[in-house]
Amino acid sequence: MKFNTVIIGGGLCGLTCGIALQKAGRSTAIISTGQNALHFFSGSFESLTEAPARMADLFGEAGIRLHYREGVRLMPLGTFRPAALSLEDISFFPKPKIGEKALIVSFKRYHDFFAAFLADGLEKQGVACRIEWLDLPELEQLEKSPSEMRSVQIARTMDRIWEKVVGEIRALVQDEDIIILPQVFGLKDTSVPIRIRESLPAQVVFVGTLPPSVPGIRTQMLLKRRYELLGGTYLTGDEATDAHVHEGRVHSIVTKNLDNHFLEADNFVLASGGFFSKGLKSNPFHIFEPVFGLDVEQAENRSDWYHPQFMHDQPYMAYGVKTDAALHALREGAPMQNLYAAGSVLGATRPEFGSGAGLAVRSALAVVDQILKTEAE
Repeated sequence: MKFNTVIIGGGLCGLTCGIALQKAGRSTAIISTGQNALHFFSGSFESLTEAPARMADLFGEAGIRLHYREGVRLMPLGTFRPAALSLEDISFFPKPKIGEKALIVSFKRYHDFFAAFLADGLEKQGVACRIEWLDLPELEQLEKSPSEMRSVQIARTMDRIWEKVVGEIRALVQDEDIIILPQVFGLKDTSVPIRIRESLPAQVVFVGTLPPSVPGIRTQMLLKRRYELLGGTYLTGDEATDAHVHEGRVHSIVTKNLDNHFLEADNFVLASGGFFSKGLKSNPFHIFEPVFGLDVEQAENRSDWYHPQFMHDQPYMAYGVKTDAALHALREGAPMQNLYAAGSVLGATRPEFGSGAGLAVRSALAVVDQILKTEAE
């Protein structure tokens, strides 16, 4: 199978790259192992300090609403973090004070939303908090298995019964000016969070839960649908295992599911993520990129990979694939002519692109620009 560009990685970076290239009239294929960092997405592009119109257009065409306003957002333990560009259902505040009184609502036997910790953190900020628990019969089937009482399964139910939930919450509200709910709404119906806000008598703030992230999975579904509508080929549940490289160029990719059929392309993009998604791996002696054997930025001594205090920033999390200025991946010190690296597989090697979701989008669009520029020359 021959494409203009083959992208390894079906997360935020890979899908952004694929959509932009399809819009530019190029044929692409994405190899996706399945779970990726979008399943842990907070909903904010925290390292982006501006709202690029190109990104807003790309996401808007996929049905993903973004908004931009510098401020802070509420975290699951009642702390605050700077934020600017985010999904529409993420609330911003000008400073770390959300109101005078907050009603925190969760669901009985749902353990992935820490209402007590959230209340404790907010009370330290001077917010009086009251916690209430809804007992919904529609969730009884999920309670039979602990693995089913998770955010995504609850969200599937909430898409159907959100109006009933709003009615029960309305009956609980007293004089609170803030209502805090777990982020388990709007998995498939993106209008639900907006409708909930319009239906309740106080400001509604959705706060993250333990993974999987409902906003993240919704974002992935919408981006994937947009990519496929544009004609892209999305290979779900597959994995790049080897590459055919000759004289500094990649000619084809071997995958786990395609047996002796190779994926050929003019360009290749490595958007395979970091350690979580196995875009980077390690053994007792070194950290390596498993498909192409690319150069990886890392400390020579293994003892320098980590900090002895567990909660401290761990150095190995910043390691990533080395590239040149045009994001060509390096192998034995030389740039691969038609192989680009983007997203979290870069680690902190290219700080000008930001970090996290911001790094994913910025580097993806930079790779797209480089591919189109090279083809035009």
